[in-house]
Amino acid sequence: MFKKIIIILITTLALTFNVSASSDGDLLLKKNEPSEIKDCFEKLNRGTFAFNQALDGLIFKPVSSVYKKLPSPIKSGVSNSLDNLSNLVTIPNNLLQGDFATAGINSGRFIVNSTIGILGLFDVADLMGMVEYEKEDYGQSLAKHGFGPGCYIVLPVLGPSTARDTIASAANFLGGDAWYNVTVKNDTHHFSEVDYYSSKLTAGVDFRAKNYDSIENLEKNSLDFYASVKSLYLQDRQQKILNSKTITDTQNDSDWEEIEN
Repeated sequence: MFKKIIIILITTLALTFNVSASSDGDLLLKKNEPSEIKDCFEKLNRGTFAFNQALDGLIFKPVSSVYKKLPSPIKSGVSNSLDNLSNLVTIPNNLLQGDFATAGINSGRFIVNSTIGILGLFDVADLMGMVEYEKEDYGQSLAKHGFGPGCYIVLPVLGPSTARDTIASAANFLGGDAWYNVTVKNDTHHFSEVDYYSSKLTAGVDFRAKNYDSIENLEKNSLDFYASVKSLYLQDRQQKILNSKTITDTQNDSDWEEIEN
């Protein structure tokens, strides 16, 4: 029931945003540059952004400040494990984008790291010279097939997104994420939904810790923190869609990634 509610809310919210945006002449299929993406619901987005900031101050910031102090091998193991799990979404999207060679390499990395690397704690595939490719998701696949971003959206808890990526994220709950299938759907009965949501929460803390100083500096030096985060996110998102290697200055992590992916 909880899963169905999430899917309905995400889909309805995103479709509503796009229908409203059509009055401005923006079609979902239009390929927008980051600077052209409309903030159709800026007032609502700013309110959600303020809520997320308060939540960050209460939970993610203090927890990530403690997490940062853990020994490097522990943090590396957590990051490696999370990266390994992300292949379960990346691989099907490699296939959807027609990149079969990369899908094969990522599948090999997942098998090696899940077995020899002890559930992904160690990146053995990297030691074996297997190339690590950028993460992919269903929003990127839609973009590759010509779907434009629609309006900019700030989601509660999850943060920055676009109408296209919000709709696409529903695929994770509809069989597109194997990790979701074996935990929440419990296809194998070896895992539970606690494992899934714990991994997502951990991913949020891991991301916040890696970008702790960058986020603090961005907030301190921004006249409009909301606008700075929006610009940063949209630029980074465009780079991922184009598989660009350009590094966004305020990040030391490889991703400004949405927790839901």
